[in-house]
Amino acid sequence: MPRIGVAQICSTGNITQNLKKCIDFIEKAVEKNVRVLFFPEATDYIARGSEESIALAASVEKEFVEPLRTYIKSMEAAIDVSVGVHLPTQDLKVDHRVRNCLLYINNEGKIISEYQKLHTFDVPFSNLFESKTVQPGAKEPVPFKTPVGILGPSICYDIRFPEQALHLRSKGAQVICYPSAFTVKTGEAHWELLGRCRATETQTYVVMPGQCGKHNEKRESYGHSFIAGPWGNIMAQASRDTEDLITADIDLNELEKVRKGMPLWDQRLAETFSDFPSAEVDPLTIA
Repeated sequence: MPRIGVAQICSTGNITQNLKKCIDFIEKAVEKNVRVLFFPEATDYIARGSEESIALAASVEKEFVEPLRTYIKSMEAAIDVSVGVHLPTQDLKVDHRVRNCLLYINNEGKIISEYQKLHTFDVPFSNLFESKTVQPGAKEPVPFKTPVGILGPSICYDIRFPEQALHLRSKGAQVICYPSAFTVKTGEAHWELLGRCRATETQTYVVMPGQCGKHNEKRESYGHSFIAGPWGNIMAQASRDTEDLITADIDLNELEKVRKGMPLWDQRLAETFSDFPSAEVDPLTIA
C-alpha cells in the first residue's frame, strides 16, 4: 500500500527559511517511505499584510518553486509533493492581487497540476476578507492520477462547500486534499468536523495539511493536521502548535469495499431536488 505524509509547519514571511523547512520534511518523509507528501496552504510564506504579500509573491517562483522542483528531481528516492503557494496574477496591470495555488510536483520535478483556490475566506465575524488580496480561481478543480490514487485538489475554505467535494468524487477522486491555514476560532469549531464530513459523504481519503502556531504578531493557525479514511475515521493526527510529520497508508481496496458496502453513488436521486414537485402545504400550519 502506498504511504502518504502530511507536513504540519509554521510558515513565516521568510521564503528561504520556509523552503529549508520543506526540504527537511521531504528528507524525513523519504526515511518513512512516503510516496506523496502534502504541505499546507501558504507554505511559501505567511505575510503580515497585503502589501508584504504582493511583494513576496513576485519572487516565489524563483526563490521557492524552482529550487523545490530542482531538489525533488535530484533525489534518488521517488517522492511527489503537493504544496500551497502564492503566485502573481496573470496580468498585474489589471489585478495586483495574488493567486492562492496548490501545485503538485512529481518526482521528476514537473508540475502536473496547478489548482487556484475557488472560494476566498471572506468572513465578516473574523474581519478577514481574503478576496481583497487574493484573486479567486475561475476553473473547476480536475482530479488527476498519482501514485496513491486519483487526487482531487481543493484549498482551505473550499472545504465548507460540499458540492465541490461531491464534484471531485463524481470525476473519479479517491483522495481529496485540503491544505489549509485555519484560524484558531474556526479550527476549534469546525476543522475536524468538516474533514470527516467530506470524507464520509464522498467516501474518499481526505488529507488535511494545516499550518500551525504563531506566524507573526497578527496571524496564528490551528494546526491539528490529520488524515481521514473513507469511513470518516481519523487515521493520523498532529498536535496544535508543533511542526510535525504524520503518515498513513492508502488502501484503495478498502475504499472500494466501503463504496460497495454503502453504494451512495448508485442511490443518489438527483444532482439537486429540482425535479420534485413543490409542496402545496404551508409547513407553518403543520402541527
